[in-house]
Amino acid sequence: MAKSFEMNMSEGSLLKKIILYSLPLIATNVLQLLFNAADVAVLGNFIHDETLAEAAVAAVGSTTALINLIVGLFVGLSVGANVLIARYAGKGDDESAKKVVGMSMLVSVILGVVLLFVGYFGSRTFLEWMQCDEEVIDMAAKYLRIYFIGMPIMMLYNFAASILRAVGDTLRPLIFLIVGGLVNLGLNILFVVAFKKDVEGVAIATVTSQAISAICCVITLLKSKGYCHLDVKHIKFYKRELLEMIKIGLPAGLQGCVFSVSNVLIQSTINGYGKIIMAGNTVASQIEGFIYNACYSVSLTALAFVSQNYGAKKPERIRLVVKESIGVVAVLGIVLSGAVLLLSSPLCKIFNDGEEVIKVATNRLYLVGSTYVICGIMDVLSNVMRGLGRSTTAMIVSLSGSCLFRILWIKTFYLLNPSLTMLYVVYPISWILTVGIFVALYFPTMKKVQRKLLSE
Repeated sequence: MAKSFEMNMSEGSLLKKIILYSLPLIATNVLQLLFNAADVAVLGNFIHDETLAEAAVAAVGSTTALINLIVGLFVGLSVGANVLIARYAGKGDDESAKKVVGMSMLVSVILGVVLLFVGYFGSRTFLEWMQCDEEVIDMAAKYLRIYFIGMPIMMLYNFAASILRAVGDTLRPLIFLIVGGLVNLGLNILFVVAFKKDVEGVAIATVTSQAISAICCVITLLKSKGYCHLDVKHIKFYKRELLEMIKIGLPAGLQGCVFSVSNVLIQSTINGYGKIIMAGNTVASQIEGFIYNACYSVSLTALAFVSQNYGAKKPERIRLVVKESIGVVAVLGIVLSGAVLLLSSPLCKIFNDGEEVIKVATNRLYLVGSTYVICGIMDVLSNVMRGLGRSTTAMIVSLSGSCLFRILWIKTFYLLNPSLTMLYVVYPISWILTVGIFVALYFPTMKKVQRKLLSE
């Protein structure tokens, strides 16, 4: 990779570098969500039959939690690749970094093929388990089958982009996403408006755009000269590196997977309220996704910076990374949540102009969207633990504080007072609980890490 795209995270002004790293990553994640939201917006605004439009929006929205559940486990391994490459970059170990790059490409394609078969043949069954509304289940299943056909190329993009981020290159993945996203938007309009397709059209557009972004990322890795250079001779398995990637990435994947289990349970409960509530929940979730992805970008920044400084054996700089990252995510979360609350009604109308749908969406935004700053801090602390090599700890804390608590809440408190309000408040309560556990564990963990690094 050209030197200008790399970033030495273990030297120089930390806050400035965190911001420079975060901004393209925030733009990438927000734009990715924006292009994904275009699927819902095009369906909601360009299908002239209001009943069909609401069904199409609800169908796409009802698949989100399921997609995250199935894909999350495997995407977690890309986090393992990111951490390893960042560590090797911090150590200056060029050869080991290139081994992980080559192996990651092989792993991504294999996992993508597995997901293709699981998702394609299991789509309708999974939706039935989620109690998807009978009025939208056929559309939802059709969307999922097409989506999972493109899974090998999507996994390739996730791993390739993660590798580039490990050495500080967050700009080029952004450029590739913009190119792919514009294609996605154009194809959405073409298929839905010109060809009169519904969810089938937006699914094809999504897969096509991901393919373009993935191809660009892989070409970049092939042409790179630095730590993330992809050499054909390294496209094979390396036992030590693979085990280390699994050790770090598998708990991250399991965490995302079980998080999605709790979200699937919540989505299943929402599905029981009918398509109006489903559509309103989908609209609010799309808007909240912008806040979440912006804040989560900062947590990914913390992951890379902690990992590189861990490799460089600089514990005091790691502590500073944690403080600066929490400060950045707090400011970002408060500003974005405030903006969403002020503009809640017009934002909802972008996706759907149905009065009842907007009412449902606005209600969720006030209950959940206003508290995403807590979620952002939680994610920063989780990825800090992961960067310190405590991926299993991060998983256990997250699963206990958020996932298990959410499931218990739905099976107890929600049943005592079954309402959307009781369902939605579980999000901020679970985030507060998880942050508290992470804070209690962070300080003793950091002391152990410091002793280890200084003794090596």
